[in-house]
Amino acid sequence: MNRKMLIASALSLALTAAAQQSPEQFSVATLNVDGLPQQILFFNVNANGPGVTGSLQIGQYFSERQYDMVFFQEDFNYHDELTLNLEDDYQIDTWTGDVGLIGHDIDLLHPQNHRFECDGLGACVKNNITIESVIRTPWNTYFGKFSHALDELVTKGFRRYELTLASGHQLVVYNMHMDASDRNDVYDGTDEKDREARRGEWIQLRDDILEKLDERPVIILGDLNSFYTRDAVQDYFIEAINATGRAKASDVWVELEHEGQYPELQEITTGIEREGYETDGECYDKIIYINPTNGQQLKAVAYKRDTEGFQYDGEPLGDHYPVSAVFEWAGSGEETGIETLPIAQPDTNSGSNELFDLNGRRIESVSEKGLYIEKNEKGTFKRIVK
Repeated sequence: MNRKMLIASALSLALTAAAQQSPEQFSVATLNVDGLPQQILFFNVNANGPGVTGSLQIGQYFSERQYDMVFFQEDFNYHDELTLNLEDDYQIDTWTGDVGLIGHDIDLLHPQNHRFECDGLGACVKNNITIESVIRTPWNTYFGKFSHALDELVTKGFRRYELTLASGHQLVVYNMHMDASDRNDVYDGTDEKDREARRGEWIQLRDDILEKLDERPVIILGDLNSFYTRDAVQDYFIEAINATGRAKASDVWVELEHEGQYPELQEITTGIEREGYETDGECYDKIIYINPTNGQQLKAVAYKRDTEGFQYDGEPLGDHYPVSAVFEWAGSGEETGIETLPIAQPDTNSGSNELFDLNGRRIESVSEKGLYIEKNEKGTFKRIVK
């Protein structure tokens, strides 16, 4: 282990330790562990993947950092090695199986009809956290059987966790792996169907969150395979949730690393020479959180993409880097950001479920701090966004 790695490890450990000093703070991390088999029979599948040795090292990496919650994607063929060093301190979520020929009933004459039922998702949750429930949901939309990153070969989707932390606070976490695009398809501008599949997945996720939304805050994380410059996530997920008035969604990287500004959606072009749709450090792996208007509130206080500490002998342990965040509890909605008070009717001719600025002009959603007027079936309210 070289000096840079030791320094990075010490900094990361200090970040996590700081989070654990206060009962009002907690840490989360997410990583695509690149757990596809290196080889099936005589065919290379993921020859450059971490394999047995690298998966053990990934588990050791998280054991040293002691995040409160760690969420995995692509946890397929090296689950035992990945979790070996985490078993003492963490509760290990249900593993749904590997990818390969042994132990699977595959019609080798018609392999195009086979789909592995595993989702590759998993979680390691500290022993002092109570897991109230886990619900596994497959995506309704997906694309790519023998091309476009082979998304249809496994049962991708999301898992919803209801958790009670040691502090007594309750929380909902969604872990997921969205439809991927091959790099060549991205560079050639032929990933339209992948982006359509992801759009359907974002909308399915949004609808599930809103259907179950209550007073508990929600964290969404995982390998989302989405860039704000390439997928209109801000429109059909972030702003769509905000427009309901029931909650506010925020991306931790945007908030803490990109001055609160979402990268602009760009026109899809061909001939991309590099990952030019990346903007100032944005990556596929994201942590988004949602504060319910009339419920408990979270505040993101730290964000890290560990491109230095996640190495062995100077080489990355996988093709993704861990992304982590520290949150603190910030009271209720009335105390920290959004409150509603009855006021006079601003527009007697207006319909229900409409928003107005102070000049009486209708607006689609609240996009910045200030005072707004909301009319719905229960009456008219003043909304203060602090």
